[in-house]
Formats: sequence, structure tokens, C-alpha cells
Amino acid sequence: MLKQRIAVLVSGGGTNLAALLKAERAGAIPHGEIVLVIASNPEAYALTRARNYGVAHAVADKKALGAEGFEARIEALLREYAIDVIVLAGFLSILSAKFVQRWPNRILNVHPSLIPAFCGKGCYGLHVHEKALAYGVKVTGATVHLVNEVPDGGKILLQKAVEVRPGDTPELLQRRVMEEAEWQLLPRAAELVCRALSEGKEI
Repeated sequence: MLKQRIAVLVSGGGTNLAALLKAERAGAIPHGEIVLVIASNPEAYALTRARNYGVAHAVADKKALGAEGFEARIEALLREYAIDVIVLAGFLSILSAKFVQRWPNRILNVHPSLIPAFCGKGCYGLHVHEKALAYGVKVTGATVHLVNEVPDGGKILLQKAVEVRPGDTPELLQRRVMEEAEWQLLPRAAELVCRALSEGKEI
């Protein structure tokens, strides 16, 4: 079976990357193979995780390269490794519409809320959970969606709800959402897209 070649784009610690790598090793992404990790931050611990799993890894430093050079570097790496699918796993840089248009239905992103709640400008990382707690919701969760020209836009692939508990802090809630939703959804969504591409079906 010809596997789809996956690149994972990261910015920080790489906990979502770790979930993907573990799932792949466990056989949960049979139609895909993670062959490249690209970090926007040269200090990202995700690079160490990639190294530990024997996965090729590289840096595209936006501060050093500028916006155009940054995307050009990513595109060059994607071509070099013949990438089919891109997974944004805690990737904090916004890709341009021009970039996204070149990868129709092939870029997945995970967002730590039930879209359309708590998404848009300024809603990333811990800020999402701070907003959820401030609003007083009883249920939050995570969403994996295809990326289009609109941030947090595109077809929703999978969502999973997570309970908000009394006494939750943003940090506690963030960890629960990762463990109960993000780390489960990302591998499933990656397999969903890779399988569709492998079988020539519409996503």
C-alpha cells in the first residue's frame, strides 16, 4: 500500500506531534507516514521529539527569514520530501492564503475548542482555555479541521467534547483537552485524510 507522506509543522514542545508519532508506531495511521517535522522555532523541543523517533526535521525561522522567505523555505522542504499531507500541530504562524491554496484539502489543523466557539484572532494556546473559563461554559473540547484562507475555517473533520470541571485552571483544562480530545482526534483525522487520498476519494 502506498502511504501518504506527512509533514508535521510545530512551534513548541510538540505534545501533539508526540501523539501522532505514537499513534503511527501503534498502527493507527496505516495510510500515512510521518516523514518530516518542520519547526518555526529553532529552540522547539518538538525537534528533539522528531530526532528521538528518527524522523527528518528542519527549521523555518520566520524571524530570520521574513514572511516570504519563511513560506519559501517551508515549500522547498515540502517539495524535497515529496509531502502529500500537512498537519499543523501547535503551529503558531499563520500561513498565507497563497500558500494554503496550493494545498487544497491537504492541510489539517487542531484547535483547542469546539469551533466556532473561542476561535479567531488571539485565540490560541492557553488563551482559548482562559476564555472558556471566563465565559463559564460547562463543556469545551477540540476540533480538527481542514485549513482554507480563513483562520479556523474550512471543513470540520472531527470534534470531541471535554467536560469543564469546578476548580479548573486554564492549565488544568488545557491538559485535559489535550489528553481527552486533541491527542485522540489528530491521528484519526490524519488517517481519515490519508485514506481518502490513497483511495482517490473526496475528503
